[in-house]
Order: sequence, then structure tokens, then C-alpha cells
Amino acid sequence: MDRKLGILNVGISILSRVILLVSALFVRRLLIRCIGNEVNGLNSLYSSIIGMLTVAELGVGNAIVFSMYRPIVARDKRRVAALYCLYKKLYRIIGAVIFVAGLLVIPFLPYLVSDYESVNVNVYVTFLLTLVAVVLTYMYSAKTSLIVAHKNNYITTSIMTIARLIEYVLQAAAIYILRSYVAYLVCHIIETLIVWGLTEGAVRRLHGEIIVMNESVDPGTKSEIVRNIKAMFMHKIGTILVNSIDSMIISVFVGVVALGKYSNYALIASVMSGTLSLFFSPLTSIVGHLCAKGDSQRIKKYFQRFYNLNYILGTIFFLGYYVFVDEAVAICFEGGLKISRSVVFIITLNQFIQFMRHAALLFRDASGAFYYDRWKPVAEGVVNLTLSLIFVKTFPADYRVVGVIAATIITNLLICHIVEPYVLFKHVLKESCWGFYVKNYALIALFVSVLLWSPS
Repeated sequence: MDRKLGILNVGISILSRVILLVSALFVRRLLIRCIGNEVNGLNSLYSSIIGMLTVAELGVGNAIVFSMYRPIVARDKRRVAALYCLYKKLYRIIGAVIFVAGLLVIPFLPYLVSDYESVNVNVYVTFLLTLVAVVLTYMYSAKTSLIVAHKNNYITTSIMTIARLIEYVLQAAAIYILRSYVAYLVCHIIETLIVWGLTEGAVRRLHGEIIVMNESVDPGTKSEIVRNIKAMFMHKIGTILVNSIDSMIISVFVGVVALGKYSNYALIASVMSGTLSLFFSPLTSIVGHLCAKGDSQRIKKYFQRFYNLNYILGTIFFLGYYVFVDEAVAICFEGGLKISRSVVFIITLNQFIQFMRHAALLFRDASGAFYYDRWKPVAEGVVNLTLSLIFVKTFPADYRVVGVIAATIITNLLICHIVEPYVLFKHVLKESCWGFYVKNYALIALFVSVLLWSPS
């Protein structure tokens, strides 16, 4: 494994996340104070809706980036260029499809906000601006992935950090001076355009020879890509049904105000999880290059190290989250936005259980083994959606949010934590996974025990 590049990618990613975290919390606090918590809830709802629309992506990006690893290792620039050309063409089509699908959703927005009358915002205009910002990212996705596939994540992270900081400065000014949610969203579009321009310059300097080639993929490669895209499409559906549907169910059955309060706690948890995942995700391309070389012993050794690190980081940080998150929300946002400790408990447990999947998912995706558990996310999504609807209707009114998140926990434990390790051990590590099951569930049980005894 390329340790120096790995350390650089991880270091830049963590530094970026810390800087952006502080800035994002400041902007969100300003948004809530100057415009209202209802707008904060709308932000979460819009993200969930557009997250569902991006199913049109079909998992193309991950499939093609994985296909780039071997030709990059073999220094086959023509094959890399062919994959890049295919990726660019597909993503422009996908961006157009997502935009049209978003336009079709607009008339139904009032039905997705149960307390729509209390929100003093034009949901049609604001959703359209959010949609435009997302669609624009598909215009340069191929270039970003080309840089990442060459293990240079630190470049794309630096570009994103610069543009996001500019966005936050503009958003703070828009909120404080104009008191305008529309201006706030326009700033996000400006950030996307900045990223596009900087990425264009970086890829022309680093891989100018590749992006000007007009190559086509051979039939064998195309067949492999289609196979991987089908698998990643199914993973995409599962991810959307699990991650995006929770916010939509809370908005429809509980209300956008409750969603706004919940989203503040979820934001801190997801930011922590996302920051911790930077010990893993920037290394995907490096692990992918390792897997492309076929050294199974080194793959096994690094997986065990990553899993142990996964547990240690998760335990320390999420126990701290449970103890201090109320104070963090009061400091970062407003004192009147606290939620019950039962909801805090269930959010903490859900985030930890999902975080414990990182090591297995990193090696599964980097090795291309995602094809073998392609049916898992469909079952995961259906079970999560079904349980969420049952729980939100049967739990007492004060515990409906707890029910929605509990459905996600059950789905993760009974499906994800069984299928994902099985695929990794059978198809990549080539050994039984029973010992891993015992270790994994025992460590999760230990975390739950400590969490129950933690001060609340």
C-alpha cells in the first residue's frame, strides 16, 4: 500500500472536514436564528428528495472508477481514456434525467410537508435552486473521478474545501444582510461552479493527455461495466431507501419542524461519522490498486487493521457524542431545539452500527465484490421502509422518530452486518466469516452495554 499517499489523502481530508465543520455549524446557526428552524427542516427534506432522484445515477461512477484501477496500474492510458469518455457521456445524460425528474416532483412538494402552511418559504423556487446545484455536479463528475482513480484524493478535497469556504462566507452574508433563503441557495450554485472550474484546471494539468483522447471501450470491458453498473444500481436503491426515506417519513408523519430539530442532532452525528470515515474512504483507490495486484495476504492483514481501528474510533467518538451532544446543539444552534434523550440514544446507536460497516464496505468496493451482494440493498431498503411505516404509525406520538430510526437499526443488524462480511470473506479473503460474526456482534453488544450505563 502507498503509505505516503494514503497519509496525505487522509490528512488533507481530516483537516478539510474540521475546517468545513466549524464553518457549516456557524452558517446553520445563523440560518436558524435569522430565518427559522422550519427552513432547516426544508433543507433536510430537499436533500432526501434529491437523494431519491439520484437513483438515476445507477451506480455508474463507482463501477467505472473500479474499472479504471487495473488499466492505471498497467499504465494503459488508452483504456483509461475510453472509460473516461464513457463516464463523461453517461453522467451528462444522467444529470438531464435527474433534472427532469426533479421538475416532475415540484407540484407534489406541499404534500411532503405536513405543516406546509407554517413555512413562510416558496417551496417551488427553493427546491428548484437546490436541484440545479445538484445537477451541475454531474457536468464535472467524470473529471473528479479520474483524479480520484489515480489516488490523488487530496486534490479534489482541496478544491472542494476552497469552494465550500467561499460558499459559507457568501451564505453568511446572504443570511445576515438579506435574510433570504433563496440567496442562501444561490450561493450553493456559485460554489458548484467554482468546483467545476478548479477541477477543470486540475485535470487538464494532471491528465490532459487522457481527456483529449477519443477512445471507445472494447466489448469485454463494456460487458464488465454493465455487470458492475447493474450491481451498483441495486446498491443505490438500497442506500436511498434507507438514508433518504427516514427524513421524508418524519416530515410527512411528524412534521418539518420536528424534522428540523432532529436534523440538527443527525447533522452532528453524521459529521462525526463522516469525519471518522475519512480514515477509510480516501484510501479506497489505494486499496483498489492493492486488490488489483491480487496480494490476498496483504489484503487480509490490512482489513483486520482497518476493522480494529473502525471499532476503536467509533466507540470513543460516539460515546462522547451521546454524553455531550445536547450541549453541542445548544452552542452550535439554539437552546430551544433540544430533543428527548430517547431520540439521542437511538441516533447514537444507529450511527455507531452504521459506522461499524466502514471497513467491510471499503474492501468490498475496492475489490469489486459489490456484485456478489447486489440483492442485499434491495432487501435492506424494502425491510427498512416497511418497518419505518409500521413503527411510525404504531409508536406513541412522542416516540415516532425513535420508531423510524429503530427500523434502520434492525435492518442494519439483520441484513447488512450479515451479508456484507459474508461477501468479503467468501470472495476476497477466501475464508469462513463465522469468527468475524462472533467478534463483530460481541463488540456491538459491548458498546450498547457501555452506552446504557453512560450519563444521560
